[in-house]
Amino acid sequence: MNITTTLNELFISIPALQNNYFYAFVIFLTFFILMKLFVFVVERIVVGFAEKTKTKLDDNLVEAVRGPLTYFIMVIGLFLGFNYLQLGGLINFIVGTAIYSALIILAVVIVSRVFRVVIDHFGHRWAKKTASTIDDALLPLSKKIINAIFIIFAVIWILKLWNVDVTGLLAGVGIAGIAIGFAIKDSLANIFGGISLLFDKAFQVGDMIELESGIKGVVDDIGIRSTRVRTFNNELMIIPNGQLANGRVTNYNQPTLSARVVVSFGVEYGTKHEKVKKLVLDTVAKISNMLDDPAPVVVFTSMGDSALLFEAKFWVKNISERYETKEKATCMIYDALNKAKIGIPFPTRTVHVKK
Repeated sequence: MNITTTLNELFISIPALQNNYFYAFVIFLTFFILMKLFVFVVERIVVGFAEKTKTKLDDNLVEAVRGPLTYFIMVIGLFLGFNYLQLGGLINFIVGTAIYSALIILAVVIVSRVFRVVIDHFGHRWAKKTASTIDDALLPLSKKIINAIFIIFAVIWILKLWNVDVTGLLAGVGIAGIAIGFAIKDSLANIFGGISLLFDKAFQVGDMIELESGIKGVVDDIGIRSTRVRTFNNELMIIPNGQLANGRVTNYNQPTLSARVVVSFGVEYGTKHEKVKKLVLDTVAKISNMLDDPAPVVVFTSMGDSALLFEAKFWVKNISERYETKEKATCMIYDALNKAKIGIPFPTRTVHVKK
């Protein structure tokens, strides 16, 4: 006689062991023991292992899910034990559906917490690499959106369990969503415009930009709804991100910080252009912050109405030095032309009065 036959005869000989309530209790007790074992393993092994790793991701994941996961194990035991009773009727539907609903809620809580921890971990690492505040604002917004999605999913699932028709509810939510979307379409356009600016990296905090309207300034902050630009008159302009995303923006800091300085000037007719070019090249070569590569040039551009027109072109290392250096170069060129006795004409008009 094998052990299986012996155990079967034992269960048959003891009436209490043939009771469904006894089997339900055994199932629940088994999962209770599993829950205690799970808590022991997490506290004694998993937490200690997570603390030894360099990243905080595993520590945060363990802390976020161990509570709801413990209850999830208990509710699974309750669910399986109750199903073994097979009570039937209204009581079976109400109690069974309630336990199943609790399982869904706990499962959604566990999954949403995992998503939130992962987004929070990698999002903060990403946000530290940028100077703008838009990514800092997107982190809590993204977590709220994820929570809302999981809550809506759980509510619809639970309502279906309770035999509630959700078709009308979904239609109402859809119509309400369309109405709200039309009401806040400008705000949504600005938010998505900010997100596109963030991912396109069209400009960053500290960049010097020029808008399509001709306004120039330095980017002070990139927010979730608008971007702040400080003009050279120290005026703070708040521009909606939707306009920036759909408009033309010139970024003087990209692809490099170096910038070209152009000084236009004219000399009187009869002056030798070779002499002017050599004189101005020697003059701009004395500018300390001028780059040697690309080399400076002086170009004879055209013969104007009253003067021979030239342009001196050279590069500086940083865009922030361009305006100051241009003023300095203009003064030096003017002084050099005067010293060399080269005339700088101005427009004149001769008026003949008929008697």
